[in-house]
Amino acid sequence: MERTILHCDLNNFYASVECRDRPELSHVPVVVGGDMRTRHGIVLAKNEIAKSYGIRTAETLWQAYQKCRSLVVVPPRMEEYLKVSRRVRKIYCDYTDMVEPFGIDECWLDVTGSFRLFGTGRQIADTIRERVRREEGVCISVGVSFNKIFAKLGSDYKKPDAVTEFPRGRMEEQIWPLDAGEMLGVGKATREKLGRMGIHTIGDIAHADRTLLKSMLGKLGDTLHEYACGMEHSRVRFEYERIPPKSVGHSSTCPQDLKSAEEIHRVLLALSEEVSRKLRREHLYAFSICLILKDTSLSTMEHQCRLEEPTRGVREMMQAADRLLFQSYRFARPIRMVGIRASTLVREEEYAQTSLYLDAQMREKEERIDRKIDALRERFGKQVIQRASLLKGWTPSVRPEIEESLPGNLYK
Repeated sequence: MERTILHCDLNNFYASVECRDRPELSHVPVVVGGDMRTRHGIVLAKNEIAKSYGIRTAETLWQAYQKCRSLVVVPPRMEEYLKVSRRVRKIYCDYTDMVEPFGIDECWLDVTGSFRLFGTGRQIADTIRERVRREEGVCISVGVSFNKIFAKLGSDYKKPDAVTEFPRGRMEEQIWPLDAGEMLGVGKATREKLGRMGIHTIGDIAHADRTLLKSMLGKLGDTLHEYACGMEHSRVRFEYERIPPKSVGHSSTCPQDLKSAEEIHRVLLALSEEVSRKLRREHLYAFSICLILKDTSLSTMEHQCRLEEPTRGVREMMQAADRLLFQSYRFARPIRMVGIRASTLVREEEYAQTSLYLDAQMREKEERIDRKIDALRERFGKQVIQRASLLKGWTPSVRPEIEESLPGNLYK
């Protein structure tokens, strides 16, 4: 029996929640973002009216203002968005236990085993769409197809509040004429490479020489050829399954340009605390630490090092980031954004300390302290305890999409 996969996409999610809760915003151009006066951020979401002005997700707020001077900017409320997202997923779980999130606002559902209870894939999609609109006051678009890639293509095809079916028998007619850039896995750079090869549609990818695709794009070429031919067979994970992360990181966009190592150091310390907390929560250690910097020219630099021993300690992570800062950055321009990313992850049960040079007792003591800090913040709030060095004078601000998960008042 052929599978029936749904891809459900909450349309203009953040902006839709804001317009739902503030009806006066429903008839004006709205974006969810940061504060223009402090250069705090990018466009995280926009409503349909803002979209009509050509405003795009991920562009800077000042770019959006150039397109629409009457634009209303609303600060994000991540906690509320997460609550809505969880409630919507509970609706999905009423129809199948195979619900795989793809970000906060998208999910795949395998409803193959639900036909006898709830009807066809199209009927289930319509029922879910109507329930989400009625119970949560937001809209979803749903793609219905025989695999995950084409189901997502369907949810993107018609928005908002719509259902699109892409059955296997109409693949050549419906899917192959679509632009190659519409398919998952084809970003801007890949789209340009394909264009230089004379490949412009999904059908072109399907008919292209597989060896040529692989020579130009590497393993991605093989993958895209399989996608275009409808040969994507990955399963939808169960709702209770967790996909282990490949990396854990956070970054901070600052309202003031950072002009000294001391200022950057303080941001790195706060970010190290948060990344360390996330690693402990996931029961992971990291072998690699990456420092990410964006200067006032908006050029982004990444510098990475591999540690002798995996870590999740704040001190060790901070020391690695500091070394990368002084080894790699020449302070030619002030810094606007700072980030830390931990990767090459290993699970607790896989980790065995082998180096004789690390002070095991000191590391265990620091781990206990870090865990006590985690427990205090979990019980009494993130602002209950702060490092003294983070309480003096100027404090930075973080990107709105991660603000809710960073420690205390530091980023308020």
